[in-house]
Amino acid sequence: MIDHTGITVSELGRSRQFYESVLSTLGYGVRLALEDAVGFGARELQPGDDPGGDFWISAGPPFTPRSHIAFRAHSEAQVVAFHQAALSAGGSDNGAPGLRPQYHARYFAAFVLDPDGYNIEAVFHGAAPAVADKA
Repeated sequence: MIDHTGITVSELGRSRQFYESVLSTLGYGVRLALEDAVGFGARELQPGDDPGGDFWISAGPPFTPRSHIAFRAHSEAQVVAFHQAALSAGGSDNGAPGLRPQYHARYFAAFVLDPDGYNIEAVFHGAAPAVADKA
């Protein structure tokens, strides 16, 4: 649904290092680095992917209020690695890895505040049910 999105950060170099470390746990890396912005995307592009990346950080005053961004993980282990990498890279814990059944029975996530206070999340929705849920 969304091709790309981004946030503004107070210190681009610091945030680039943070997001490089954190997003690498989910299979993402720097796709394009400009003087005042960095685009992150999957290490292996799929047909139709933006070669510049789908998540961008740009130099500027952080949004007020801060945005919440959830990154898709492909396993519980990736969620745990994301959380550990974020804490090691200077993030603050905002919810340890675990199930969040208030969202749905298979929602496994971890939450961290990045260096500018954005609430970022890694989420794994578990194995797909045999029959898709009806909305």
